[in-house]
Amino acid sequence: MTRLARICAGALVAAALSFSPAFAQTYPDKPIRVIVSIAAGSVTDVIMRAAAKEIEGKLGQPLVIENRGGAAGIIAGQACAQSAGDGYTLCVIYHSTMSYNPVQFDKLPYDADELVPVTRLFFLTEGLFVNAEVPAKTVSELRTLAQAKPDGLNFATLGNGSFPDLFRVWLNNQWGTRIVGVPYKGGGPAAQALAANEVQMTRFGVGNFRGAMDAGKVRMLALAADQRSKQFPDVPTFKEAGLDYPGQGWWGLAAPKGTPQAVVDKLNAAFVAVFGDPKFGAFLDKQMVVPAPTSPAAFAAFMKEDRKAAEALVKIANEPRKEYKPQ
Repeated sequence: MTRLARICAGALVAAALSFSPAFAQTYPDKPIRVIVSIAAGSVTDVIMRAAAKEIEGKLGQPLVIENRGGAAGIIAGQACAQSAGDGYTLCVIYHSTMSYNPVQFDKLPYDADELVPVTRLFFLTEGLFVNAEVPAKTVSELRTLAQAKPDGLNFATLGNGSFPDLFRVWLNNQWGTRIVGVPYKGGGPAAQALAANEVQMTRFGVGNFRGAMDAGKVRMLALAADQRSKQFPDVPTFKEAGLDYPGQGWWGLAAPKGTPQAVVDKLNAAFVAVFGDPKFGAFLDKQMVVPAPTSPAAFAAFMKEDRKAAEALVKIANEPRKEYKPQ
């Protein structure tokens, strides 16, 4: 047997062992890397760091958060796809990663369909925000202002083609304006930029903006929800404010291609237990998100339908497909 053949045979044996029931029983026996597709300090990052402490108690190993924000989740998606499917890399992905990027970009550096679904985690409650100095107290007034100054407003996004950016494009089409998109690596940086008046408006998860709203630096004009929030009873829903824009942001957990099903099932059980726990649910409620854990199969089915919804929204926004070019 040649040296190359021995190496290949050894690799096959190691792979077979990694997929064995014994491996699943002893897994994990070292820390697990968790790639989070958003900047540190954003509401999803805050949630995942809190969840990691709970998950550690169930799996017996620490979860090490690695933030890979920017480019509408493409940077994190690529890092996830290039990682080994050995159960020691997990990927916190969202609607842009799995639903919007595949229908908006050509030549993505990852294949969303090859990532292994573990569980959906939660839905975002999103809002339309403006800097407190913007002289608009309602969506109608904001529209009038934007039309009076077509190039005068900047809008925080997560990069070209991201969910916030798609909403900006839709607004421009609906209002006949030229609101300018400015990319950030997460809701936390976007909230800081809005509070500092670097940008004048945006749409993100509400949890990112609580501090800025409490400080009087940011104002929420509308809430993307079916009904008004008990926490913000005076803020109208998007539909009440005349924004008939469908789609809801979500976050979930995936793993690189090749991750053993037994490991996926073990991870699913741990995350579903935490995100389904009422005490953790109370924490999530304060972050203005809705827990929504699922089985791997249910998550896969959900993402299939969400991809279809993304295609419809891209058409509504009249956004042409484009080639992804790394910055």
